[in-house]
Amino acid sequence: MPGIFLRGEEPIELMLRKFKKQIENAGVMADVRKGESYEKPSVRRKRKAAAARKRAAKRIRRMGA
Repeated sequence: MPGIFLRGEEPIELMLRKFKKQIENAGVMADVRKGESYEKPSVRRKRKAAAARKRAAKRIRRMGA
């Protein structure tokens, strides 16, 4: 679970920014958004296939450059 440790006289804004960054890196918000509405299995498969195609194209671009 993400958490921050207070270090002396750090401003609240800085601590909040660090906490938000940790939440983002841990993928907590992505899980929350994913559970907001039902996604049909066929839609989930299509989304995952599109993401896989995008990753593969990105990998090919990196190899060619």
